[in-house]
Amino acid sequence: MSTELVLNLSPRETRAALLENGVLQELFVERASRLGLAGNLYKGRVSRVLPGMQAAFIDIGLERTAFLHASDIVPPADAEHRANGEQREVSIRELVSEGRDILVQVLKDPLGSKGARLTTFVTIPSRYLVFMPFGEGVGVSARIETEAERQRLRAAVASTMQPGQSGGYIVRTAAEGGDAESLQEDMLFLRRLWDSIVERSVVARTGTLVHEDLPLPLRLMRDLVGEGVDRVLVDQERACAQMREFAAKFMPALGTRVELYTGARPLFDLHGVEEEIQRSLDRKVPLKSGGYLIIDQTEAMTTVDVNTGAYVGHRNLEETIFRTNLEAAVAIARQLRLRNLGGIIIIDFIDMEEEEHRRQVLQALEKALSADHARTHVSAVSPLGLVEMTRKRTRESLAHQLCMPCPACEGRGFVKTAETVCYEIFREILRQVGQFELQQLMVLAHQDVIERLLDEESAALAELEVMTGKPIRLQTESLYLIDQYDVVLM
Repeated sequence: MSTELVLNLSPRETRAALLENGVLQELFVERASRLGLAGNLYKGRVSRVLPGMQAAFIDIGLERTAFLHASDIVPPADAEHRANGEQREVSIRELVSEGRDILVQVLKDPLGSKGARLTTFVTIPSRYLVFMPFGEGVGVSARIETEAERQRLRAAVASTMQPGQSGGYIVRTAAEGGDAESLQEDMLFLRRLWDSIVERSVVARTGTLVHEDLPLPLRLMRDLVGEGVDRVLVDQERACAQMREFAAKFMPALGTRVELYTGARPLFDLHGVEEEIQRSLDRKVPLKSGGYLIIDQTEAMTTVDVNTGAYVGHRNLEETIFRTNLEAAVAIARQLRLRNLGGIIIIDFIDMEEEEHRRQVLQALEKALSADHARTHVSAVSPLGLVEMTRKRTRESLAHQLCMPCPACEGRGFVKTAETVCYEIFREILRQVGQFELQQLMVLAHQDVIERLLDEESAALAELEVMTGKPIRLQTESLYLIDQYDVVLM
């Protein structure tokens, strides 16, 4: 399988697309006005403690205060509270107090109307390792499946740790096959970085940034570019030089794969990414067989509905449904990555009679999700025939990054019909005539509404003029939305 990472940079925006066999699988967008905050460390101040929620709001200098739950706070060394021989939950008031300064890391970017999610369990990533200053032991990424390799990596890291030294490590997937010397260099680098962060946090002002994660191009080099990525294409010379310098320092074997694109045609147009971005914002996703998906993103969850559409199959109904669901499972996994949909996701596959078919569809979904960099969990089919799953969400979905709620429908996804607006106008006319002295009325409305008043509703309008004894004039307002109107007294 051919895998490419293409980056398009403009003065205020950086976009990166991960392509597998020429097909867009994942998109990353970072704008100067809304830089990603996940991974950043701030010196915050506790502005409010909520015992009922076991949480606190922290001022870290952003527009909205951030949220810190008790489970995300490193307990003090003496916080081994026990009752009747069992560990009891530590109250949030025992962990933080209002007005206290605290070093926190952004766990999740602000999403919608919610502030950032914070933690004090700091993690600092490098190419091969993640350092946990308040953790302990050595863990290995679950994506490294060979037990012998897992044991080798764990032993290489553990042998370098000094007795009694605080902190723990997680060995990242990129370390698979790496030598012990590279791991030791990463450990030394992370230790020095953490010491400098602690020093800066002591002198930093409250509500200021103490440590910022790498910019998007270098972050992708660190987290995504490995042996599986065949080429990295960048359309800006400066960014290309920075990525090559980063590769030379941390991944010398991959430095030659970073290439500068100098073609006249825009890089994203060349790979068909712009068209894919537009399609990824649509509610309806067509399948090659003729079926389609309907994806609806709400505040609470994302729902995916699978339909056969124009696909009629070749054998019988059950086989047609099974084939459509198999194709949909792969398409859904791709759409979740591409749209960066997270949280609770409910999938309504077409009902299947055979238990074996249901098992195979679920297996196909899990296999397709295995390539996802975000953590996912798929539950068994519910009694209602729905597949419930979760996908870790750390940043805004693509739709929330690129779009805003429709000003016409205010995010509802629908607007009033011209017929409904006509009847509202009739009621408003009667209301005005009953309250004020007037000679005539003028109705200002959208063209579709005016046309309906002159056509289908002309008899009702004439009857209203007779009833009120007042002439009614109509005028089209091109700037009005379909459910906007004014009744002007004259």
